[in-house]
Order: sequence, then structure tokens, then C-alpha cells
Amino acid sequence: MFNPGYYNEEDMLGGGMLSHSLLHRAAGGAPRRFDEYYRCYPVVMLPGPERENVNHGGKVMMPPSALDKLTRLHITYPMMFELRNGAADKFTHAGVLEFIAEEGKIYLPYWMMQILSLDPGDLVQILSTELPYGNFIKLQAQSMSFTEISDPKAVLENAFRNFSCLTTGDVFTFSYNDQIYEMAVQETKPSTAKGGAIGVLETDIEVDFAPPVGYEESKKVSGTSTPKSLPGGGMLHNAGTMAQAINYASIAPQSNTAVAGAKAVSSNFLSGGHKLKGSKAPTPKASTPVAGASTNPPQPSRPRMNGPQPLRLPPGKLFFG
Repeated sequence: MFNPGYYNEEDMLGGGMLSHSLLHRAAGGAPRRFDEYYRCYPVVMLPGPERENVNHGGKVMMPPSALDKLTRLHITYPMMFELRNGAADKFTHAGVLEFIAEEGKIYLPYWMMQILSLDPGDLVQILSTELPYGNFIKLQAQSMSFTEISDPKAVLENAFRNFSCLTTGDVFTFSYNDQIYEMAVQETKPSTAKGGAIGVLETDIEVDFAPPVGYEESKKVSGTSTPKSLPGGGMLHNAGTMAQAINYASIAPQSNTAVAGAKAVSSNFLSGGHKLKGSKAPTPKASTPVAGASTNPPQPSRPRMNGPQPLRLPPGKLFFG
């Protein structure tokens, strides 16, 4: 029996009549959004073979009933969603890859669960949304290992194929050469959508990179010293690192150490000589040689008596006086 006060949305949408969203549009109102709650789980818990590209991407797995409702709401490709954790007041955005999840469940990349502060089995709200296509994005690698990639542009272009959208503040992951890299989204343009979210499918985006986390600019140390002016005129040069390394102050001709050494050597030749006749030298006693020791007395070195001492440098070093 017909009841004029009874309204069943499912019958209206599935019976060939105008959808509720089209009725809203005809009346000048905004179309309805997809708005559902699901129990969330990481992609690694999805039944079937492992899908690394999904775990390190920006798309989720939803149940078949979600596709049915999205179709009836006339949500067209590319489908993009706002994922919201109301308990922690956190949100991000994602696309959808397939509708193969069990009913009541949704599978997310692990980095996305971390952004939303979600644990397996927690409730997450999924809302359909429309995002502007991006034309600029600024990224920051979360480790210095990213700088070792020879062609980062090609690597990121390949990684972005697994994303539909990105949000400012996201720290997403991607895999390259069996290594996982983390990348933070610092800025996006245009920033008109909530959270600065942008679509990255089928669009040209200018990419800028902030210095990676842990990066320190190398400080160049000059080997030369700047001369200082003297009050009475002339210039004073500080001893450089090379002079300090070879202890030039101790072997310079004007140094006290070098002069004292020269006097000690010359005094050996200026003192009175020993007579060779008129005295008998005692007969040397036989001594037992010691293994490993030389029986020859050490020969005294005869350095130069005057003038500058020789400059002995370590191998591989040059000194510019």
C-alpha cells in the first residue's frame, strides 16, 4: 500500500528515479558527499599477495559497497577522499585503488595511519571531496640517503604514480632499490583546499626541495691568514697551520732553541784538545756482546755551526715561507 509519508532513499536511488544529489542540484543545493565510517587496517594485513606499491603510495582499499554508493552519488573519477580521525583531530587525503576490502573495513598505507594516529581496528571517517590540481610542491627528505639517488626527478615521477593527492604536513614513503625513503610535504600551490591538499594526477607540478633532515652546510677553512697592520707601519703575518704543523718556531734561524743548539755544537770544537802522546790509555776490558745491540759507538751528528737550520718537512707537505 502506498504511504505518502514514507521515504526510502535506497528505493529512490535504485528505482530509476532522480538521485538525491540531483534533486539537491535542481533545487540549487550542494550535492551530497560520500560520508562513511570504516574500521581501518594497514595494507600489509590485506588478504592476498603483498602489495608494496600500495603500502608506499597514497591510495586506499575500500569495500564493494562503497563503489555502489559512490556510483549512485555520481562521484566521478578521479575519486578523492578526506580521511579524518575525529578523536585526534587529524586529517589527510587519499585516492582509492580498488574496491576489494571486506565490508566495513578499509586498508590504508602504514604512513597514512601514522599521520592520522590510528591503530588497527580504529574507526576512520571517509568523505568524498574535490581538490584542485597542483602546480607546485615543496618536499623535504627525512634522511641524507635521498641525496645519494642519482636521478631524484625520475624516481619521484615514478613514485607519484601511486598517489592521487597530497596534503601539506604529510610524511609519505616510497620504495626505491629495496630502500624506503620518507618525504615530507612542506608547501603546496594552490593552497585553496583544506590543509593545502592538491591533486597530483595527470598534471605538471614544479617540485622544489628543502635541505634534507640532518644536512649541514660545509664550512670552508682557509689555509691563509689575513695580515694585520702594525702601529708603526708594516704588516704582521700570523703563523699558518703549516708552520704550526712542522713546529717552524723551534727551527727558525732566529729562534732561541736553534741558537742554543748551534752554540752547544760549536763548543765541542772550541774546547781544548786531548794529547795523543805522553799518556797511556787504559787497556779496554773485554765485554760480552749483548744480543740485538750494536758494538759500534754512536756517531755524533755534526749539524751546521751557523746559519739557518735545515727545514725538514713531513712527506707530502710544502711550506711557503
